[in-house]
Amino acid sequence: MRNKIDLKFWLGIGVSLFFMVLLLDKIDFITLGVALRSADYRYIFLAIFFTFANYFMRAVRWRYLLIAVRPIPLSSLYRATIIGYMANNLLPARLGEFVRAYTLARQEQLEAPAVFASLVIDRLFDGFSVLLLLLVVLFTLRLPAGMEDAAIALRAGGAVMFTLYCAVALFLYLLKRQTMRTLSAVGYLLKPFPKRFASAIIPLLGSFIGGIRLSPKVKHSVTLVVTSAVIWLFCLLSVNMTLRSFNINLPLSASIFILILLVFAVMVPASPGFIGTYHYACYKGLAVFDVPETTSVSVALIMHGTGFFPVIIAGVYYLWKNKLSLNELQGAEESR
Repeated sequence: MRNKIDLKFWLGIGVSLFFMVLLLDKIDFITLGVALRSADYRYIFLAIFFTFANYFMRAVRWRYLLIAVRPIPLSSLYRATIIGYMANNLLPARLGEFVRAYTLARQEQLEAPAVFASLVIDRLFDGFSVLLLLLVVLFTLRLPAGMEDAAIALRAGGAVMFTLYCAVALFLYLLKRQTMRTLSAVGYLLKPFPKRFASAIIPLLGSFIGGIRLSPKVKHSVTLVVTSAVIWLFCLLSVNMTLRSFNINLPLSASIFILILLVFAVMVPASPGFIGTYHYACYKGLAVFDVPETTSVSVALIMHGTGFFPVIIAGVYYLWKNKLSLNELQGAEESR
């Protein structure tokens, strides 16, 4: 397992370096320094506020994903969420979701399958939310002439995402409703693979699906939808506040466009913290609206920093409060 993580880590470092070189090759660093000093940092503080408000709403949504198991204190859910996002910024191989689940299960003595299953549903809500935002962009934002390829790429990316998330949702539905038949079908599909691999996957899926226990109450389902909307509203406001700090006044649909590019960017394998890919996506998104290159890079650096450093500081604090360490979290993931 260690070797696999190292390979992913070094691949991610290479991808990040590639995009950082592309980005910094275009920049006059003296002008960059002037742009960073001229920013209105009152808006930056608002961006940080909305970032943490987003994490809090994620904890609220998570509570309702687990409420059929038992009510979990919001304080525990919030701590685990912050620690998970800190881990995504610091550890290789996108360990944040595992760390988030491990932390909560350890704090609240919960069954691991139920916690992991809740986070899969959590990601489905995020996926379909991004697809809705993408539809808003495609129907409301008119890209400048010459950007037809970007529009086609967005549509293609949206189609792929929609197909993927629908397939996952359908698979989970069948796994829950027709467990034995679905497991049998999975076993048949795994026949070409080594027997050891197949014999490990089937019990894992059975344990996982047993952990999905969504509440049947309508008000809980409505809460999940509402919290998802608020989560992405706060993400959008964080992007918008950072743009305003550099006196960039664009329509809200432009902020949605940049947010979607950032979502796509963090899906690309990169170094911990999405360094390089995140910055380049932000830079290219602003270039569509003729924002000067130096200003675009300044925005990218500040936007990344508001989501990177504050959550690391908060995450380290909660690690200390919970008597955990990064080594313990990474070691727990490797021993899965």
